[in-house]
Amino acid sequence: MAVQVFPTEEAVADGLAKYTSDLSKKFSDRRGAFTVVLSGGYLIHSIRKLLEPPFVDEVDWEKWHVFWVDERVVPKTHSDSNYKLAYDGFLSKVPIPPNHIYAINDSLSAEGAADDYEDCLKQLVKSGVLEVSAATGFPRFDLMLLGMGPDGHLASLFPKHHLLSEKERWVTFIKDSPKPPPVRITFTFL
Repeated sequence: MAVQVFPTEEAVADGLAKYTSDLSKKFSDRRGAFTVVLSGGYLIHSIRKLLEPPFVDEVDWEKWHVFWVDERVVPKTHSDSNYKLAYDGFLSKVPIPPNHIYAINDSLSAEGAADDYEDCLKQLVKSGVLEVSAATGFPRFDLMLLGMGPDGHLASLFPKHHLLSEKERWVTFIKDSPKPPPVRITFTFL
């Protein structure tokens, strides 16, 4: 894919909606599913155009499977929760089946939630919703919508943090995030 430069944030939102809608159609038609990974921050605002015509009517929301690249270990109703941000700003406004929304379990410890989320991904590989990349051994998603923090972090993988060298686990936890809150769950691959 070529790099695209947009003159305004509004143009970014328009372009992202079209790109996402087109990918959704492509993978829904090809595989019967569209797997999307969300992050926190400003991203949910950037996909707002999917909630408007023509996109909201063109997308086959029943085929969407939604995941999080990371989550803060807080209740889903907490203002720091990436799930809450996505639910309030996007997911509550589209008819994605609730069993296709794979939120991180907020009733478990950080370690337990990471193990549980990795187990969930492995079950979805077994059921055919997700595929594993032959090159990396990690799950492959149709679209990963990621933001980058001002310090260069992606998900909850921070520059110079020891988690950057994790090669075995698909999902792990961090208890010393340099950005609050300090306890988080994160994919180890991007």
